[in-house]
Amino acid sequence: MPSQRKKERYGRIHDQLRGLLVKTPDPIARMATVAALLFHKMEHFDWCGFYRLLEGELVVGPYQGPLACQVLQKGKGICWAAVGQREAVVVPDVSRFLGHIACDTRSRSEIVVPLKTAADEVWAVLDVDSRSLDAFDETDADGLRRIVSLI
Repeated sequence: MPSQRKKERYGRIHDQLRGLLVKTPDPIARMATVAALLFHKMEHFDWCGFYRLLEGELVVGPYQGPLACQVLQKGKGICWAAVGQREAVVVPDVSRFLGHIACDTRSRSEIVVPLKTAADEVWAVLDVDSRSLDAFDETDADGLRRIVSLI
């Protein structure tokens, strides 16, 4: 999808979610809504969901797509990289990412965006996988950062 078209789609999804997420302050309900809408609106998303940081572990939260790993091995994989870097991580080819955790072997590329508290602490990550190589770019990172800020 061309970058401008993708940017506009993220803008429409953001606006739609802004209206939907006012119905509850519950972060789990908000995550479920975000995951469902993104999964069904972005054709290059094969898996879309959240991992929550609970007692020092990344535990699966609301998601859409194939079965997920329930708990991610600490310090390993793209989700933990995003926690450590406190920034979005875009991986064009997961087979080239040292320590990649393959919950679904069909995943070829991935983007992970951290969710932060008002005190700037990471409390969860949004994880998105694609079956295509190089499916994500800075347009995805920007759009997803704006979306997770609504949670």
